Amino acid sequence: MGNTLTAAFLGLLEGLTEFLPVSSTGHLLLAGHFLGFQSAGRTFEVVIQLGAILALFSVYATLILRLFLRARHEDAARRSLVSLLLAFLPAVVVGVLAHGFVKSVLFETPMLIAVVLILGGFVLLVIDRIAPTPVHHDALALPFSKSLAIGFCQTLALVPGVSRSGATIVGALLMGVEKRAAAEFSFLLSLPTMGAAVVFDLYKNRDVLDFAAVWDIAVGFAVAFLTAAVVVRWVLNYISKHGYALFGWWRIIVGSIALTALLLGY
Repeated sequence: MGNTLTAAFLGLLEGLTEFLPVSSTGHLLLAGHFLGFQSAGRTFEVVIQLGAILALFSVYATLILRLFLRARHEDAARRSLVSLLLAFLPAVVVGVLAHGFVKSVLFETPMLIAVVLILGGFVLLVIDRIAPTPVHHDALALPFSKSLAIGFCQTLALVPGVSRSGATIVGALLMGVEKRAAAEFSFLLSLPTMGAAVVFDLYKNRDVLDFAAVWDIAVGFAVAFLTAAVVVRWVLNYISKHGYALFGWWRIIVGSIALTALLLGY
């Protein structure tokens, strides 16, 4: 029962944080540290991310399908797909090259994660106030140069605690993308990025993967899926009305609590 409750809690944490600019990886790693939870090859942590990816796809499936169908005869749709591809490529290159260092060093340094959460929170608070007046209001019509630049911003999220959505959203805001459009582009970009990351991670850890705790993995997966499906639908409307300050404070509070606990020896 204890493992099942832990699995449900971590699935809830994954679903709540995956598409918010607060770093789901940072939250999961810190929670795992304080709960004393770590699966072999991080099978559990990797597989429950699939639940969040599936939830996001369920929300955007119609839009994505229509985009591919329109791309057969519409230049604008083809440009949208190329734009997302350009934003995806930097993470592929840097992720493959840095995978070993990220997993063996950065993922095992909870103090770094806590500090990065705090710093990222202050960045969000500042950017929410000083972001330039938006000139791009359509997530599927960004210039190629800005899409590629957002892709390079996404590579910062290889450092746990940075947040993939946070890095891409901040980059987009600084380049004049409207708040809702920035979040929507980040969500769409996360589909190929997270999908590729999960597949690559499973492949790299294929020799140490542990699927013995199938029930716990299934519970975490299901909770992550259901929670992420709710969060994705809610967050776009919230951001449109209120911006990103809430998430900045969230990061600062969580990071400060974790840092204090780590300094006290927990």
